[in-house]
Amino acid sequence: MEQENENRSRIIGLRLTASEYGEVEKKWKKSNCRKLSDYVRRLLFGRPMVSSYRNRSMDEAMAELMLLRKELNAIGVNFNQAVHRLHTLDHLPQMQAWLTAFERDKSVLFGKMDEVVLSVEKMAALWLQ
Repeated sequence: MEQENENRSRIIGLRLTASEYGEVEKKWKKSNCRKLSDYVRRLLFGRPMVSSYRNRSMDEAMAELMLLRKELNAIGVNFNQAVHRLHTLDHLPQMQAWLTAFERDKSVLFGKMDEVVLSVEKMAALWLQ
């Protein structure tokens, strides 16, 4: 079998309109070819080509998970700050206030964790279809 890059010294010039080139470029970007020349060679010689497509429902699920991750990160930062504050407290009323805030933050955290679990289950169901 001929090597992939062996003696590629010949050039073929091809003139296209802007719309023709746009159509070729759009199809090339949907393929797994990194270079336009590789894409055109595969088309010309009938070599196998893989085109990718995007699953919009997975895109929506990923966007939702990214938002949840951001919220969980913010809650984790708040929790770390609260624990740091606990170590600096020296009076009983301050500790009681901290415990109240901790319970509130804990319930928010667990609620967000439940949302993440539901979102992951939805994504798994979509993935398995």
